[in-house]
Amino acid sequence: MASREETLSYSDDTQAYEAFLAHPGDENAPVVLVCHAWAGLSDYERDAARRVADMGFAGLCVDVYGAGKRGSTVEENQALMNPLVGNRAELQSRLNTAIEFARTLPGTDPSRTAAIGFCFGGLCVLDMARMGADLKGVVSFHGIFRPAENLKAPRISARVLALHGWEDPMATPDDVSAFAKEMTDAGADWQLVAYGATAHAFTNPEANAQELGLMYHPVNKERSYRAAHAFLDECFS
Repeated sequence: MASREETLSYSDDTQAYEAFLAHPGDENAPVVLVCHAWAGLSDYERDAARRVADMGFAGLCVDVYGAGKRGSTVEENQALMNPLVGNRAELQSRLNTAIEFARTLPGTDPSRTAAIGFCFGGLCVLDMARMGADLKGVVSFHGIFRPAENLKAPRISARVLALHGWEDPMATPDDVSAFAKEMTDAGADWQLVAYGATAHAFTNPEANAQELGLMYHPVNKERSYRAAHAFLDECFS
């Protein structure tokens, strides 16, 4: 259980960003950045940060849209996400700002930093690995596997875990095969767990749009969190 929760802010040269910290109370706790889905930082990610704190790590929700920039409809979410998916250099710059902020948190060990992300946030943490961020590992929950076009033949040193719903229309079997080849070519220490009969956004209780391939799966949510916990323990050992 988190012993301390805080809403924080950080900035780059262009705008301010919101953050949320759930800290387990242990000095020198490892830090796990939590990257948001396409709607922006919400209670869904805050709950994920609390689960990270339950694991004994500091969970830091970060923000790539900017303070107050949040979506509530499919159209609004796409309008926030698509420009960054299409401009990966800008996305990576914002991610780097978040990583640098995470390393300044009191009561944490900046040498033990990792990241997890959901949906669009899964793409974000994979880009952290692709851009060579000094992270112990990254975990993508039902993430988007689209490679970063601006990074040709990246070399990946962070360990990578992808937790994937096999029926996810946003990451098809062909996308999975391409992801496996990309990770192998990049020299990554990578793992992929695929959950059968499972769609996109399977960890999100609000996901209930079968026609869009978005469906909550409570059993595989818990399986995926257990897999992430074991992976992060290994990364920080």
